[in-house]
Amino acid sequence: MKNHFLENRQYDVIIVGTGIAGLFCSLNFPDDIRILILTKEAADRGNSFLAQGGISVLKNPEDYHSFFNDTMKAGHYKNCPQAVHTMIRSSTEIISDLVRFNVQFEKENDQWHYTREGGHSSARTLHHEDLTGKEISGKLLQAARMRKNIEILEFTPVVDLVCPDQSCKGVIITGPSGEKYSCRAEHVVLATGGIGGLYTHSTNYPHLTGDGMKLAEKNGAALENLHLVQIHPTSFYSPTSGRRFLISESVRGEGGILLNKQKERFVDELLPRDLLTEAIRKQMIKDDLPYVSLSLETMDAKTIPKRFPAIYRHCLENGYDLMQEPIPVTPAQHYLMGGIQVDLEGQASLKGLYAIGETSSNRVHGLNRLAGNSLLESLVFSKRAAINISNKIRRKDEEDDFCHYDAIKY
Repeated sequence: MKNHFLENRQYDVIIVGTGIAGLFCSLNFPDDIRILILTKEAADRGNSFLAQGGISVLKNPEDYHSFFNDTMKAGHYKNCPQAVHTMIRSSTEIISDLVRFNVQFEKENDQWHYTREGGHSSARTLHHEDLTGKEISGKLLQAARMRKNIEILEFTPVVDLVCPDQSCKGVIITGPSGEKYSCRAEHVVLATGGIGGLYTHSTNYPHLTGDGMKLAEKNGAALENLHLVQIHPTSFYSPTSGRRFLISESVRGEGGILLNKQKERFVDELLPRDLLTEAIRKQMIKDDLPYVSLSLETMDAKTIPKRFPAIYRHCLENGYDLMQEPIPVTPAQHYLMGGIQVDLEGQASLKGLYAIGETSSNRVHGLNRLAGNSLLESLVFSKRAAINISNKIRRKDEEDDFCHYDAIKY
């Protein structure tokens, strides 16, 4: 008997990827727009579920210039200022949206509790313990599964795009036995994450191998700045290869200090990620060790398991008690700033194709992403993409209104 999803089916929108970007995009469409979401793994195996630290937000109007400058400085002023402005100005609206989806952020005396992360001049990051990505992604996935107009197919790899006449009209998927079938839609959104699976040591899931970018390029969409790869300064060191467990920026933001072989502090722990990574690598060479040490000795030991429960538990399972001793940390591949070239509505240069989240390059991050901005950027621009597509469907406007700007190469 033929499974229903193996037939040629017509949707309004096909979204590839079940991370924060893909899920939030799907939830910003009207209920009468038919949406198919595809993922080659389980729906809860996206990188978004691994995010620990939190999501940056504009605390108040007076914080705008500081937030803007922190983002631009971290990106070495190669960011697109309009993209940064759009992200920051949209942040409070995005937090309100998440609260409506029952996302829980930490509070203190009935007020948001803001933590500080590397590169930020003040505390402006909302969080849920040290499992912010899991909290947001889980609530969005739950909401998407309840929508009658959204169909989610797991373990369904997308192997190509359907692009007649230089216009994306759907995707090619593989069935359980490897057979290929097409799914049609006037609009395709790629939200396939990053490229961490291509690295020996990465904080990403190993199945994230840049699939969306490869398919976009194969079918004529422009890519840019694929060399802009961010290394996270602090992942839990292990002598074995495989995915690295991330030690959140917030650990350093709330008092964690980095120590060399002699147990001496050697760096400002809140430097932007690229600069801190460079300092750690230099210290590792001096010490002739594949790691440095991260100590929480400045924190009240009793608060550590409560503030960082997942990190504390992981370290304990690997023989380290954060309440009593430093842990070994080392840099690991973490995030891609480049990707499929898009405008501020997520539109790629190929008609009918959109890209959002880490798969896309809207230039908001510049040369180096500021901590806490990845979740925010994904949510802001996935919502903008959904609104743009919805308007096109309503107007039945087939005109290609992609913003053809000259590509900036760094």
